[in-house]
Amino acid sequence: MTRTTPPRPLDVAAAFPELAPLARSAVRLHPRAGAPTAADSSIGGPLLWPAAEPWPVCPEHAGPWHEGLAPEDVGTRRRVLREAWARPRAEGTEFLTEDERVLVERGSRPRRIGVGGPLPLLPVLQLHAADIPGLPRPDGTDLLQMLWCAFGHDKGHLPYTELRWRSRAEVRAPLAEPPRPAVIGNDSLLPHPCVLHPETVTEYPAPHELPEELADRVEQWALDRGAYYQYDLAVAPGCKVGGHAPWSFTDPFPMACAECGAGMRPLLTLDSTEWDGGSGSWRPVEDATAQGGCLLDGPGCATGLRFGRGYGLQLYVCERSYGHPLFQNVQ
Repeated sequence: MTRTTPPRPLDVAAAFPELAPLARSAVRLHPRAGAPTAADSSIGGPLLWPAAEPWPVCPEHAGPWHEGLAPEDVGTRRRVLREAWARPRAEGTEFLTEDERVLVERGSRPRRIGVGGPLPLLPVLQLHAADIPGLPRPDGTDLLQMLWCAFGHDKGHLPYTELRWRSRAEVRAPLAEPPRPAVIGNDSLLPHPCVLHPETVTEYPAPHELPEELADRVEQWALDRGAYYQYDLAVAPGCKVGGHAPWSFTDPFPMACAECGAGMRPLLTLDSTEWDGGSGSWRPVEDATAQGGCLLDGPGCATGLRFGRGYGLQLYVCERSYGHPLFQNVQ
């Protein structure tokens, strides 16, 4: 099923022609719970990985044990809660049965789990260029893969992340059973398997990136017409490729490649929700009557990912080389 973003409530570029050159295309991914295969673009699905290529591991998390959660226990907890929310319940009836409560508690309470070696990274995302218009990629590649360690790194809140670009045609002998970590430190970094419904939209810079005088005029113009430039007209919420940086609680700051000093450009955003109370105008037409909406059991939170207090994680790549270190930021 396709997902369609409603037309923007106002044509901001027509009213402010100086914004037109600043427009960028972004591809909203619209992840929805499903059963993707390695042949599909997905979040949380299997990767098309060469059997002869070593699976990446976290350089900071080796054995013999770690305090955390077993991924299968987290998956069971999520399933039990989804089923509990979906079933009818008479007034006064307990939300969970005793057996269900045991499973939910097991998937919520960290414990010491043996690992016996370095932790394999979790598969997080796979994008086929055939599915994603204008997917940024090195020449000769048509597949982007993303993996991370589901423990906090970099002062405890960002995952250790690796990207792989490859040619799908060169994966002639794919890995059948990739390794999985026995333990994760943060269940909010364990993606639920989702199929994608890519859609190209047009974005404009967040007001933080506009000259102050222009930003004031644009924001007041939108308010006078019952809209918010920041939330309705500028940067699309949700998981997406490309587009503009969704600055929110911090002002823009210079980003430079740690290896060569070149500028960095947005590659990917993974968001906690596809829309929220402030960005509801971006809610897909097909989800207008969906139960749960952007709540934890709704389509807007299908990935199970959550960053901080419901923020988004942005990944930036060097403008000169895809092989240089990536940069991550939370907004």
